Amino acid sequence: MVACSLLRGEAGVAVGQHHVVMSDDFYLRYYQGHHGKWGHEFIEFEFRPDGRLRYANNSNYKNDDIITREVFVSQAILDEVKRIVQDSEVVKEDDNQWPEPDRVGRQELEVIVDGKHISFTCTKLGSVLQVQQSKDPEGLRVFYYLVQRTSRFSQSKNERVVPAAWSLGAAVLDPALQPRAGRVT
Repeated sequence: MVACSLLRGEAGVAVGQHHVVMSDDFYLRYYQGHHGKWGHEFIEFEFRPDGRLRYANNSNYKNDDIITREVFVSQAILDEVKRIVQDSEVVKEDDNQWPEPDRVGRQELEVIVDGKHISFTCTKLGSVLQVQQSKDPEGLRVFYYLVQRTSRFSQSKNERVVPAAWSLGAAVLDPALQPRAGRVT
């Protein structure tokens, strides 16, 4: 079970690869983090079926505060993220041969798509070379590139929420939920 997740909602399950038949709703949550010199540092985001995009970034470097953002994205954006997940065929993968989380860190990916609920966990991946040298380079490659692609929808280069709804010209559904600092509720 993941005690470190700020964003876990009712769709959250214990980490470890699971296949459970669910509704046709789409949900995606990604977490990457470690405990190190600066404490618990992590980045996490989730796309919820109602269009809510939630993001948290905790870097304690120089006593930085946690950054949290929450926006509603359009159905078109949710559909695009869902298409990316479906095209990746990540639901066919199995994380049994992937590198276990270690002192370097951990990554988690939880997805509900097409009636399937999957959850993967592995060590923090630093390069494509690390993927290629794993016991399951094909499966880990699918995971690695899916994470790269979905991350683009949730963050910019400076690790703030990309107002994906704005950058693609869609309207934010509720101005009260525009990006704000503070804990995600």
